[in-house]
Amino acid sequence: MSIFGILNLIGGLALFLFGMNVMGNALEKRAGGTLQRVLSEITSSKWKGLLLGIAVTAVIQSSSATTVMVIGFVNSGIMELSQAINVIMGANIGTTVTSWLLSLTGIEGSNIFVQLLKPSSFTPLLALIGIIYYMFLKSSKAKDIGQILLGFSVLMFGMETMSATVAPLEKVPEFQNILLMFSNPFLGVVAGAILTAIIQSSSASVGILQALCATGKITFGSAIPIIMGQNIGTCITALISSIGANKNAKRSAFVHLIFNIGGTLIWLSLFEIINLFVNFSFLDDTIDVMGIAVIHTTFNVLCTITFLPFTKQLEKISCLIVRDDKKIQKFEILDTRLYATPAVALENVNRVIIEMTLDTEKSLKLAFENIFKYNPKNHEEIKNYEKKADKYEDEIGKYLLGLSSLSITDKDSTDISKYLHFIGELERLSDHALSLSNSAEEIAKKKLAFSDTAKSEIETMINAVTEILDLTVETITKDDLAPAFEISPLEEVIDNMKKQMQKNHIKRLQNNGCTIEMGFILSDITTVLERISDHCNNLAIYVIDLQRESLGFHEKSKYLRKTNPIFQKKYQSYYEKYMVV
Repeated sequence: MSIFGILNLIGGLALFLFGMNVMGNALEKRAGGTLQRVLSEITSSKWKGLLLGIAVTAVIQSSSATTVMVIGFVNSGIMELSQAINVIMGANIGTTVTSWLLSLTGIEGSNIFVQLLKPSSFTPLLALIGIIYYMFLKSSKAKDIGQILLGFSVLMFGMETMSATVAPLEKVPEFQNILLMFSNPFLGVVAGAILTAIIQSSSASVGILQALCATGKITFGSAIPIIMGQNIGTCITALISSIGANKNAKRSAFVHLIFNIGGTLIWLSLFEIINLFVNFSFLDDTIDVMGIAVIHTTFNVLCTITFLPFTKQLEKISCLIVRDDKKIQKFEILDTRLYATPAVALENVNRVIIEMTLDTEKSLKLAFENIFKYNPKNHEEIKNYEKKADKYEDEIGKYLLGLSSLSITDKDSTDISKYLHFIGELERLSDHALSLSNSAEEIAKKKLAFSDTAKSEIETMINAVTEILDLTVETITKDDLAPAFEISPLEEVIDNMKKQMQKNHIKRLQNNGCTIEMGFILSDITTVLERISDHCNNLAIYVIDLQRESLGFHEKSKYLRKTNPIFQKKYQSYYEKYMVV
């Protein structure tokens, strides 16, 4: 082969791998939301898990990607190890779809209908449609479809370039000698495993093997062990992905490895033993692209049939290999492996934000208790909650920024914006809880006391802030708009309460009913309480406006305007309930 032939081969391989990557990434992106819904309904049924693995892998065209996602699901607690095993088995069957698509390049015949089935006939049209969708249409869905079509077209063009380039190797003796080495089953398995481990895709390595069929020198005898080895090589991606994951996620990766190594050992040994007695004559026959697709599918189906009845035993073996499970930590579910399915990643972010919200609520209510009955233990707990809130903000923020840098849908982008807003507001609320508790500590250390009137006013304001906090927590944790509409009128009442309480304090000061020092502390407490209500209102407004925007209403909600009759009615109700005079 000349230097130009080598360059053509490298170029064809590059286009092939690039096209597969582009198509796979676009398919993953479009399938993310659907995958999340399917996973939420999955049960421990072997067949449902198996079919899910087949379907997902057939869609995203990569068993490695499916297995990595499954490891992410197990690591974050979305999926049990027993469920993951069934999905992993299904993924091995689903990945064979790619080899069938690539086998279209081997179609031959002069009939016009047969010619239309050849990729060289229809991929130019797909590429044209794809570039129109990608460059000239604005919606993210259309661009994703364009990427899928372009990826598939480039993939097929690369496949045909490789096939055309290697075809002359038929007459090169050195190449034939290399292929003779792979007729040794052990060397064939090793070669297939190494090639797949390097490019981290069994679909791609099978495609390369199919391209080599153009030489007419690949036999059934050399292809079978290589295909079996490719199944082992694809495990490297899952093993790498499991680094740093929890114990069950590591076990999922080892199940994948045990399944593929075990399947290869069992069926290759059985095949060779039978061959000793029967002497299969077809092993020396030349194999074509269709034959490779048939072997690839048959082998993976046989492996699944072999191990499907023994999923519990596979689970036990993986537990013996990876011992001492531990409890999932809060931030372990923020797993970057789930970036492949942004909808699932964002669902996990939502779960962590709900935990952050509940922790913030506990912190604030402890602070409310401390104002009139200071407890040093509560104060220390509030400090710990404030540190946790900082940790929440850092971890969630980094995770969301990493996700936002990827190609995501408009909805996912909106959710990221919402969650970033949430964590900022929640972190500020935890700061205010500590501020209140610091004021309570100052009162206790200096042995100060509010007048009965001031104490009553503060208690009333705390009750109002507690209600607005409860409404906010309900809005976030239940994703419910009903309580969100109650927050703005109540926040307006709390603003007026603060103003009135400051006026009342000045009157008491003039009548010697309060000290200047207690006046400063009262001002600090009422200011913090009012700011807490402001942050709750910010969260409510953001939830309401995002919901309206998702429905196509880009104008700010008219209900939030103080002139709205409904707003006025709710304001009056809260005014009568809480307003101090």
